[in-house]
Amino acid sequence: MTRIALTLAAIACIGVAVAQTPAPAEPPSATDVTAEDISKFIDALPRDRVSDRPIRTVSVTGDYRVGVYGVFRPKEIPGGANLHPVNTTEIYYMLKGYATLVTGGTLIDPRPAPSPSTSIRSSGIEGGVSRRIVPGDVVVIPGHTPHYWSELETDIEYLIFRPDPDNRITLVD
Repeated sequence: MTRIALTLAAIACIGVAVAQTPAPAEPPSATDVTAEDISKFIDALPRDRVSDRPIRTVSVTGDYRVGVYGVFRPKEIPGGANLHPVNTTEIYYMLKGYATLVTGGTLIDPRPAPSPSTSIRSSGIEGGVSRRIVPGDVVVIPGHTPHYWSELETDIEYLIFRPDPDNRITLVD
């Protein structure tokens, strides 16, 4: 029994070693975005409209890109529902403010967004999951998922992390 267990353990270790991807020819480096960078960036965004702009986007190991975006959304402009028909996931991290986010379900009266956007817009969502978002909360929204802010209690500021396996986002340093 011990011999069988040791053999299985050895096979498992070999399988893990073989399954690992080889290191890139040039060692990758980390990208820093400091709290000060984020604060300055978001403070400089226009306050009279929804601003969703890249702070930094980079290529990473595995041939895809990751973007860090800063967003300011005024209370008076919650916006409609949308769906991004792409594989890019959006990860929201709430910095300031309080709002209700709805995800999933079905878009009501879907229509294409103005060009060059590939998004699909809507006035709302039926059958989605609604939750109150507060500072410190994180929500992961996979590509192809309807989502929208149904109510803003205050102006909100948040980060969006966008892992992009299709290399669609533009690199910004």
